[in-house]
Amino acid sequence: MRYGFVIDNRVCIGCHACTVACKSEHLVPIGVNRTWVKYIERGEFPNVSRMFQVTRCNHCVDAPCVSICPTSALFSRKDGIVDFDNRRCIGCKSCTQACPYDALYIDPNTHTAAKCNFCAHRIDQGLNPSCVNICPEQAIHFGDLDDPKSDVAQLTSREHVGQRKPEKGTIPSVFYIDGDSASLNPAATQVPESYMWADQKRGVGHNVGKDGAKTDLLGIVRRAQATRQATGDSPEPVLDGLLRDMQKATGAGKVRRAYDQPDKGIQWGWEVAAYVVTKALAGGLALVSALAFILPMLGVRSAALIPTGNLFTVGLPIASLVFLGITGLLLIKDLDQPLRFVYVLLRPHWSSWLVRGGYIITVTGGLTTLWVANGLFIHSPALFKLLAWPLGFAALACAGYTAFLFGQCKGRDFWQSPALPIHMVNHAPLAGFAVLALLGRDVRWALFAFALINIAVVAFEIWGKHPNEDSAATAHDMQKGRAGQLFWFGVIGIGGLLPLFLLLVNAPFSAALALLIGLAITEYLWVFIPQKRPNT
Repeated sequence: MRYGFVIDNRVCIGCHACTVACKSEHLVPIGVNRTWVKYIERGEFPNVSRMFQVTRCNHCVDAPCVSICPTSALFSRKDGIVDFDNRRCIGCKSCTQACPYDALYIDPNTHTAAKCNFCAHRIDQGLNPSCVNICPEQAIHFGDLDDPKSDVAQLTSREHVGQRKPEKGTIPSVFYIDGDSASLNPAATQVPESYMWADQKRGVGHNVGKDGAKTDLLGIVRRAQATRQATGDSPEPVLDGLLRDMQKATGAGKVRRAYDQPDKGIQWGWEVAAYVVTKALAGGLALVSALAFILPMLGVRSAALIPTGNLFTVGLPIASLVFLGITGLLLIKDLDQPLRFVYVLLRPHWSSWLVRGGYIITVTGGLTTLWVANGLFIHSPALFKLLAWPLGFAALACAGYTAFLFGQCKGRDFWQSPALPIHMVNHAPLAGFAVLALLGRDVRWALFAFALINIAVVAFEIWGKHPNEDSAATAHDMQKGRAGQLFWFGVIGIGGLLPLFLLLVNAPFSAALALLIGLAITEYLWVFIPQKRPNT
């Protein structure tokens, strides 16, 4: 059995009755939606046509939100419905990144993830989903897609149906009869700065109450009126002027997005970008401590890594633990249910790299603690040699696992780059040797090598071949769009070319400082810019 929806765009009138019924049935808060209607317009006034698309969770057979959820708060039922249990949700927002359809949101009342669950409580009682009952044109059909006698199975077999992003391989269970390509493909239309009667002045989901999400239309009108009055112009029909501007945006044959759900904003904020950096520092300091014992075992001698004094046995490992602790605090702060952070370890869903990463951090912290204990109390060279290899591998895994977590985020195509694991793993030696250079150790050879790898990987991610249009558009935004100046100045300049030059002219301290600054800027852009791409 596999329940699914068929939306008949031929008869949908865009009345939003399904949205209202859904909100009433599930007490969905204002500003977020489980079901919403997207408007697409073609042509130029007065020759304009409008298409409507009922949009909701696709109840995918291979649901990426289920795979990435660290606590099994999201799960697939035997009947194909993707449901959720908000009692287990920790508010990590990884499901919102994994969903290619922007179907999930963080409920501002419960601070947990929510979405369309096919009205599972009604299905279990033999009732129709509320949106099906209320649709005045019977545009929403539901049933068992695996039953050839069902309404939805017959419609999908005899009508021309489309799906949203089938190339993602999620196997969606929502089909559209006469689905318009401009509606199904988010990249086909630009997202306007403002929607008529739709914008949220205070943000949506977990951003409710925060400024800067989107400006509401009333605010635009009031500011325009104030400007006209200040310049002596007539304060008359500002709204008419806005409508004319909207009309100009749509030329003959062009398509514009006229109405959609409010922008949810950035789901993973500065905490995630900062945690990638602190995790790299923690892994890097542990790695160079381990290398001080690994290299001699391999017959490699380096004056910069001779473990004299307590630098590699106590100092750097303690600093690694400090940065590891900061990493954990940043992760907890980013949760919308921070008191449930232990669920990651106590109620783990092992397919999620958030869980695997939590255990990798725990193991790395445990090995580093043993290392420090040996340096402070036991002083056993044999124990250092025994711990060196596992600590080195754990440090690399600590820096690199985030690449696989980002890889599970199918809603962010730019994060699917095959170079991202190298990008993340390289952070550990890059950060570790940079700290050694700041401490006066001569590690120019290593710093130059890892700095070169860093800029080469960044160049591949930006200018290499991209798997799809969305990834290429994100790379374009990175270098020429809203982040262009920061990318060229911070990533390529400070974090890329400048350190290589400084190392060539024998200025390792300045080079190390530039590398760490560039690392922070790079991760800020790599986390934020891909989230600017629309998924609906």
